[in-house]
Amino acid sequence: MGQSELPLIDLFIRLSIATGLGFLLGIERELRGKPAGLRSHMLVAMGSAAFVMVGMEILYATATGDPSARIDPTRIVEGVVGGIGFLGAGSIIQARGHIQGITTGASIWIAGAVGVASGVGNLPLAGLTAAFALVTITVLGFFEKEVLSDRDQ
Repeated sequence: MGQSELPLIDLFIRLSIATGLGFLLGIERELRGKPAGLRSHMLVAMGSAAFVMVGMEILYATATGDPSARIDPTRIVEGVVGGIGFLGAGSIIQARGHIQGITTGASIWIAGAVGVASGVGNLPLAGLTAAFALVTITVLGFFEKEVLSDRDQ
C-alpha cells in the first residue's frame, strides 16, 4: 500500500470541500462566540475526510490482494463517529442549572458527517448536509431567539 488509488487532484478536492464546508459551519459558531468555532469545525471535517480516504485506500488494497490490508475499512468510519461524539460531548456544559453547548456539539457532529461524505467523494451529500445544517442553526436559531422567546415574555 504505497501509491494512492485516488489521483492527487481528487484528494485535494475532497479535503478542500470538507475543510471549506467545515469553515462555513464553524464561522457561524465563531460569530456567536461559542466554545468550538472555526478551527474546530474545519479540523473535524478535514480529519474525517482524511480518515475515510485512508479507509478507502485500505479497501482498494484489500481488493487487489495486498496482505497488509486485513481490516474492515468501515470500522474507520465508526472510529471517526465515536471520536467526534467525544469532542461534541466536551463542548456541552452545565452551568447554574442550564445546559449549554448542545447545538455546538451537534454542529461538530455534522462537520464530521460532512467530512465523511467529502472523503468518500459524495460531494453533493456533503454540500446539502452543510446547507441544511446552516439553515437549521441560523434560521431556526433566529426563530427560537426572536419568535419563541417573545412568546415566553
